[in-house]
Amino acid sequence: MQPDLTNEILELVRFTSTSLPPDVEKRLRASLEAEEPGSAAVGALETLIKNVEMAREKSTPICQDTGTPIFYVSYPEGWSTRKLVKQIQDAVIQATKKSYLRPNSVNAITGVNTGDNTGDDHYPTIHLDEVDEGQPLVIELILKGGGCENVGAQYKLPDNRLGAGRDLEGVRKVVLDAVYQAQGKGCAPGALGVAIGGDRGSSYLASKEVLFRSLDDSNPDPVLAELEEQITKEANQLGIGPMGFGGKTTVLGTKIKGLHRLPACYFVSVSYMCWAFRRRKMTYRDGESRYE
Repeated sequence: MQPDLTNEILELVRFTSTSLPPDVEKRLRASLEAEEPGSAAVGALETLIKNVEMAREKSTPICQDTGTPIFYVSYPEGWSTRKLVKQIQDAVIQATKKSYLRPNSVNAITGVNTGDNTGDDHYPTIHLDEVDEGQPLVIELILKGGGCENVGAQYKLPDNRLGAGRDLEGVRKVVLDAVYQAQGKGCAPGALGVAIGGDRGSSYLASKEVLFRSLDDSNPDPVLAELEEQITKEANQLGIGPMGFGGKTTVLGTKIKGLHRLPACYFVSVSYMCWAFRRRKMTYRDGESRYE
């Protein structure tokens, strides 16, 4: 019999909203050393880090914009996705009542807020993927705020305005343009999820999925690993800095994924994640849940 995991998913939401992942916090703290003592950049980073500590201690949201809840679910063969979706929705409703989430679901036509972070079939966003029977249930959650979502971008190469062709050099140019256009509006220092190829929909989806990679890992493709490092380095030379105050820390990391594409299409999608990089994972097996 399939278990009711509503409470376990509620804990995933609470954990994600209130506790910044270790790799992100480590990058924020390391960024302090790169900035000039007494600068606005240092002041901003110190405030962000203090906020992270207080949120974890008091189990309150890291940011007042608790974002769109985006779930990626890998479920074993034989599980009911209808029941899983209902449990996720119920957990989100409870999390909103407990103020782990702010009511953020607004009907785009009427302007009415549902008040509980549910709406149509797309809110909260739930992606489902079936795995072999006997594998654990894995639920990954990212809370993506409005500021950083607004500065995401999608480019169609070639881009004559930027002199960007259909190659990795063109990819580099448009990603850096996205960072430059964002300035401080995306709540820097951020992380970049980049998808090369696909169609417009699959490209944006992949650019968010890749944000679940650790900031400390290295792309298994050496060509993309080099491009990730290059983009991060050059983005941090733009001088935008924490919260747009100027400085050497604009991007904490870049993660890139390539997709197959039509010969006629070459899309590059950039998902910008703010400093409040809230992503966590729950693994359920044999009656036990583990959180990372």
